[in-house]
Amino acid sequence: MKLLTLNFLTCARKACKTSAAAFPLHPRDAELEVVETELNLPFISNILPRLDWEAMRTLAAELGLPTLPETAPEPAALFSSPTADEADAQEPNQLARDLHGLLVETTIQQGSLVCANCEHQYAVKEGIANFLLPSHLV
Repeated sequence: MKLLTLNFLTCARKACKTSAAAFPLHPRDAELEVVETELNLPFISNILPRLDWEAMRTLAAELGLPTLPETAPEPAALFSSPTADEADAQEPNQLARDLHGLLVETTIQQGSLVCANCEHQYAVKEGIANFLLPSHLV
């Protein structure tokens, strides 16, 4: 499960639907794996405005990953030369590479995701999270 995915998930229990503590889910006993992929700068610059930046900062801190800046960078800040006209012609800077590594290349292979509101744990096995609830929690 890519770390980027956690920025879009919340607890599945009905009791947690109205609670702000149900997002983000917090990793516990997580085994991380880095799967290197080619840098996709257009994807990173397009997903950046859609991220809940505080949730990403919290996630990175909980997993012991490099600290993210306090505020989300602007997509133009991902390029070494922000004056170029074409995004394809621009060279990505270190921040773009770091975000790509965190959001796209880092995955949770084993562990669990925990709701801060109800403490329900969702198991993650072989990189796949199980969000099926037992019948008494639905």
